[in-house]
Order: sequence, then C-alpha cells, then structure tokens
Amino acid sequence: MWKEFKAFAMKGNVIDLAVGVIIGGAFGKIVSSLVNDIIMPFVGLLIGKLDFSNLFITLGDGSFNTLAEAKEAGVATLNYGLFINNIIDFLIVAFSIFLMIKQINRIPRKEEEPAPVQTKSCKYCFSEIHIDASKCPHCTSDLND
Repeated sequence: MWKEFKAFAMKGNVIDLAVGVIIGGAFGKIVSSLVNDIIMPFVGLLIGKLDFSNLFITLGDGSFNTLAEAKEAGVATLNYGLFINNIIDFLIVAFSIFLMIKQINRIPRKEEEPAPVQTKSCKYCFSEIHIDASKCPHCTSDLND
C-alpha cells in the first residue's frame, strides 16, 4: 500500500496540483488585499464614503457604529458588507483564473510522434514478424529476395 501511495504522490499531476494550490492561496491573498485595500475604498467613495467592511446588522441589543465595537461587546452581527467584499474577491479571482486558462489553451500542444514501426508482414504467410528479420519464423521463407 505504501508503494502505491508513493507512486501516486510522486506522479507529476499531483505535484502540479500541489504547486497550483499553494500559488492559488498566495494569489488569493493578493486579490483579497486588492479588493479590501484598493477597490472597495474607491467603490465606497463613489457610493458616498461608505465603508463596506462596516456594513452589518446587529442581531442583539444595542447600537454600534463599527463592526469592531459590536464584536468587542460580544453582540452577534450579520456582516453583509464583508460578504459583499468576499463576492467581489471571488469574482476577481475567478475572472483572473479564466483569463489564465484561456491563455494556456491558446498554446499549441506538442503532438506525440507515433512509435516507430517494429514489425512487418511476411509476404508469404502474412504473419507479423520483426522488421529486421531475414527469415520468417512461421513459414521459414527467405525474406531477402
């Protein structure tokens, strides 16, 4: 079982997938920063100086100006502003992956060359024989003529 697992884990596709997941995680952090630190402040400014990260509904008693105040008080909140940020984050990541896959698919694939012919047919008995054979092993005919 260990040998099978080792053979599976060392296949190129598994290693490629692992690298892709690691790079994808790092890319996700970059996109999250792009959304939270650059895009959403501009969107909030266009909408009227609105901070999406502080859009929430308090599910308990009290009134709070920021999400941090509500969390500090231990009040349950419905954080729809963070949800909007995460939707935009997902859309940017999905669109970026779409563009990357589209570019990868444009790269022409190297077609595999067919294996060289290793056999030929005996002209007397029509059996398959090695290409370098001078006598047919089936009918013993001389093939050099």
